[in-house]
Amino acid sequence: MVSLSRQTIAPIEEPAHMHNNRSVLSRQRRVRHHAAAHDAFRFFDLLTSPELFDTLEATLPAHRERLFPPTETLSMFMAQAMKSDRSCQGIVDDVAVKRLLHGLPLCSTKTGAYCKARRRLPLEMVSEMAITTGHLIAGKAAHSWRWRGRPVRLVDGTTVTLPDTPANQATYPQQSGQKPGLGFPICRIVGITCLASGALLNAVMGKFKGKGGSEQTLLRSLLDTLETGDLLLGDAFYASYFLLAELGLRGVDAVFEQHGARKRSTDFRRGKRLGSRDHSITLTKPKIRPDWMTIEQYESAPDTLSVRELEVGGKVVVTTLLCPKTTPKIALKALYKRRWHVELDIRNIKTTLGMETLSCKTPQMGEKEMWVYLLAYNLIRMIMLQSALLADVLPRALSFKHTLQLWLAASEALHHLDDNDKVAEFLALVAEQTVANRPGRIEPRAIKRRPKSYPLLTETRPVARATVQKYGHPKKVK
Repeated sequence: MVSLSRQTIAPIEEPAHMHNNRSVLSRQRRVRHHAAAHDAFRFFDLLTSPELFDTLEATLPAHRERLFPPTETLSMFMAQAMKSDRSCQGIVDDVAVKRLLHGLPLCSTKTGAYCKARRRLPLEMVSEMAITTGHLIAGKAAHSWRWRGRPVRLVDGTTVTLPDTPANQATYPQQSGQKPGLGFPICRIVGITCLASGALLNAVMGKFKGKGGSEQTLLRSLLDTLETGDLLLGDAFYASYFLLAELGLRGVDAVFEQHGARKRSTDFRRGKRLGSRDHSITLTKPKIRPDWMTIEQYESAPDTLSVRELEVGGKVVVTTLLCPKTTPKIALKALYKRRWHVELDIRNIKTTLGMETLSCKTPQMGEKEMWVYLLAYNLIRMIMLQSALLADVLPRALSFKHTLQLWLAASEALHHLDDNDKVAEFLALVAEQTVANRPGRIEPRAIKRRPKSYPLLTETRPVARATVQKYGHPKKVK
């Protein structure tokens, strides 16, 4: 669907500073040279035209010709997600002005028609579009970007809040510590991304608490995303017996941090010694069957499981890569430091794109909104991949926010990007800004700027409004 050129790129183990130290001028020359031999304009044109959505529109049920057909609605929904003003009014006003400037029949600036079109938009169309785009990007990543010849997939979870409506509260209850009427519905999202390209391959949305709301439970619904030969990299939430066993049956290796409770009981004097604080041990299947597991699944799980435990950077890592010769400890240490990239991916989706707080008032629309953000994220990653291939750098060395800003600026003047040379210059601009190599980065979870000194809302808004009307506003907190 999109023609991406393959270039000979330095292996993924090469330090990122070797890419970052290349001059901007050198990267620009590379982009222009490679773009001259490839149809960069064709790639760019696909991102800006309905062609990107045509393959999925063909699967839609019959629909009437409306002001906002499905592909137009999805395009507007995605543009809405990438703008700083994410209101429906803002995107409808934007379309109304563009129709006026292009001599098209004028449309109303009321948001009713657009909101109804968003509700009609099939969830499967949006999710399939995001997943297809993610796999397309990962499939076009250069083979030399892989870790020791293997594709690495990152897994992690996060939470987002939704508007406080009865429908959202019923599906995604607020945290138990919040009083009724004061908290917000909260949901958990678990996703799998590609280490080499940063593309999101799949995701799932579920409850924050209660049965079926854990990260492991949500991950199990995504296991079909993984392919034989993949390597799954994750934190301490995933190092469980049954998950490791399931991954082994699928031909997928794993590298997880040891769970805190089990980390304290790790004894490197046991098992087979493989090196300093590095050993292999045999685990026995737990005697108690988990609630989520059927009897058939429990009985089919292996009775024992061989894993390797090693200490790297003060952490105990559990892996199914047992041979210290083919997978030395120093290589696993370097790999686990790269797990931090999934945290940056989540930050790009939640903070840079703005998905930290969803705006839709029903669970169905909230899930659809999530997939629109993920589709927007993958399209930005697609631009970064094309720029990285042409500039001979790693996609992880490029700035996501810089690419997003350039794309938003370009989308306002698409008619000026009308030939291959101009698109090459655009992709050269994407490759200008690089990010630092910060493996194993640790940052304090604290903010420097103080919030405004207003008291916390400890009662429902109608009660608080009546109190202010009767007694006036309380004094500011010093």
